[in-house]
This record gives sequence, C-alpha cells and structure tokens, in this order.
Amino acid sequence: MINDARYLLSRFLDRATLFICLKIYRILLGDKMDVINLKKKFELFNDHWQPRIIGELNDSYVKIAKIKGEFVWHHHENEDELFYVVKGRLLIKLRQGDLWLEEGEIAIIPKGVEHCPVAQEEVHIMMLEPKTTLNTGNVENERTTSDQWL
Repeated sequence: MINDARYLLSRFLDRATLFICLKIYRILLGDKMDVINLKKKFELFNDHWQPRIIGELNDSYVKIAKIKGEFVWHHHENEDELFYVVKGRLLIKLRQGDLWLEEGEIAIIPKGVEHCPVAQEEVHIMMLEPKTTLNTGNVENERTTSDQWL
C-alpha cells in the first residue's frame, strides 16, 4: 500500500514533499516504519539484566539488554526465547551442556528448557520473545522485571 502511494505521489510531487506526505500517511494510518539503530539504543541505558523493548513483531517483543555476571536458572513454560549477541561473548548454561555465543551469533532456547545466561564481561544482547514472556520465566525474584519501552 505504501509503495502504491509512493508511486502515485512521485508522479506529481517533488522528493521533499513526497517524503512529508508519506510520513503523514504512515502516522495517520498507523503504518509507521522506522529504522532502529542498536548502537544508539544501547547508549541510552547502563543497568544490567533490565531488558528494554525496542519494537514489536506480531505477538512478540524485540528486546535489548546489557548483561554482566550470572543470571538465574529458569525456564519458560510456554515460550521459546531467542538470544542474539550484539557485542561480547555469552555463555548459556544448560543442564545438558553449555552454549557459547560470539558476536553475531544466535541461540534459540526451546520452551521448557532450563537455562542460565552468564556474561563474564558486559555483553549486549537482543532477544525476540512472545509478549507473555517473563524475563525470569518460572522464577520470581529481585531480577524479575516488567516490560519497559525504550
């Protein structure tokens, strides 16, 4: 729909006017698309183990977090969890063996699998999780957080 509007308007408007019209169109119709700069988003906070929501995808949140130290052993009854290492090196302890993730690598932890993320040095991660996912899964403690938009 946006491409159709862009084509039609581009035949009659200069580039700057076209850009403004498309921006207004997206805002009015709720079809807002933005580029998310991960580096800039990570610069907005310093605390560890406090995931921030940076976007939505269907029924999931795209979250980022800075982590350091050991988290808590937990599992998610109904949700798979995707970890993407943006910066650093992440250890995910599993009962059946450890996973080491380097920058640019992804691991998907299936629902029900007990795991414990560990970062010896500060690590920047991005996660893709259903909106129902509690960061500490089946455990509620001082590290349990509520959803926070960035």
